[in-house]
Amino acid sequence: MGEVYRATDTKLGRDVAVKVLPPEVAGAPPRWLARFEREARLLATLNHPNVAAIHGLEEADGKPFLVLDWSKAASAGPPSSSSCSSWRRPPGGA
Repeated sequence: MGEVYRATDTKLGRDVAVKVLPPEVAGAPPRWLARFEREARLLATLNHPNVAAIHGLEEADGKPFLVLDWSKAASAGPPSSSSCSSWRRPPGGA
């Protein structure tokens, strides 16, 4: 559930994955937000090389998003317009 984008954490200077709720559920009932928060808590309990580590559950403009380890093997598009202003595209592409 959600859309994943590659971004740069400008505070720490590293590539990260940002996972946001898809637009069609962003204004949905609170159960979607609760599910997203449960996903974050579950990820925080896992430690496995095939599972991205979570760095945080954040919010920008009232929209929640997860900050995860970026895997070079992952495929993602450019950051969305709803991403936090402290995130930017890395130099040279998506």
